[in-house]
Amino acid sequence: MAAMLTLEEAQERLLALAPIGETERIVTDKIADSRYLAEDLQALRTQPSADLSAMDGYAICGEGPWLKVGESRAGTPFSGALEPGQCTRISTGAHMPNGSDRVLIQENACLNADLVHLAESETLPEAQRHVRSRGFDFAEGDRLLTAGTSLGPAQLALALASGHGKLPVRALPRVAVLDSGDELVRDPLECGPDQIPASNGAMIGAMLRPLVGEVARLGPVPDDKAALAEALAQAENCDILITSGGASVGDHDLVRQALKDWGADLAFWKVAIKPGKPLMVATRGKQVIVGLPGNPVSSFVTCFLFALPLVRAALGAANPLPPVQHLSAGENLPEVGSRREFLRGISDGAHVRRAASQDSSALLALASANCLIERPACSAAVSNGEQVAVYNLQNG
Repeated sequence: MAAMLTLEEAQERLLALAPIGETERIVTDKIADSRYLAEDLQALRTQPSADLSAMDGYAICGEGPWLKVGESRAGTPFSGALEPGQCTRISTGAHMPNGSDRVLIQENACLNADLVHLAESETLPEAQRHVRSRGFDFAEGDRLLTAGTSLGPAQLALALASGHGKLPVRALPRVAVLDSGDELVRDPLECGPDQIPASNGAMIGAMLRPLVGEVARLGPVPDDKAALAEALAQAENCDILITSGGASVGDHDLVRQALKDWGADLAFWKVAIKPGKPLMVATRGKQVIVGLPGNPVSSFVTCFLFALPLVRAALGAANPLPPVQHLSAGENLPEVGSRREFLRGISDGAHVRRAASQDSSALLALASANCLIERPACSAAVSNGEQVAVYNLQNG
């Protein structure tokens, strides 16, 4: 029997299969937060394009007092040039007039008719004081962002300021979710005593939608070969298929065989993590199938560690894996067995403790968690106050 893959081995093998989309150009101010640059971004203009005032006050030339000869406003620069002993009123963001090299802020100035003096006890500001020099932010031709950068609000603002009305991004992958099990019912109000509401499909879809928008939900599907074949036929044109349940070795776990009958080839199965050991990955041409365990917590954790990074990689993310940080344990944690563990945790930003239950079916504890505590395989017990690795969750 083949040894289980480590987390790193499984993630590396999965991400190598990512169905990266074609490059398309989208209007910059229409791009959602979850897209990534498909190409390096170079500035098409210089910012600022001229020397600007950083404060409201007076653009001055020479030593005072200064005769006010005009005004420079943002969008309406002073058209002339200053001579020694002259100044203009100037507002924040306005062009510095020719001949001026500093700004006397209005709090440090006294105006008598059109003559500006230094306020009592104030000294002449040094050259370039309160001036934003041309190009201090970036210059035309500068490389501002690299391919794979996440396009958040600040990056989109930078792109627009540097002259880009459209940006190159990867096309959104088409994603479908299939949850299976005889016990699952789509409508909770129709759930009998021997059934459970089908929550995994909705949960996984909610995790994926911020990245891809629409997610096709194909379940719940009963443990039946014909029903699974019919559901898989609806995934014919998807790029990524996420399944939940039916991928283990029980008599009614039929997903692996159904995928094989559909034409999929198993890439790997089983990862040395807890929860989530039965994770399965398969391919069908360029399609990638990620089979998550059926227990809801296991499904959530493996979606976070595998399905979400796969989708980010398909979108062109340079760093598709979730970032890790280190916090102080807020309690003693026991030693770990042969599989790496991911405990549901509750963090206050400095300390972290375990959620009330670590059972792989405990949705109440999962809903209260805002992070995962990573515990390496075969690691010793951790004492209260020691550092532990933590993954933050967007979990409500």
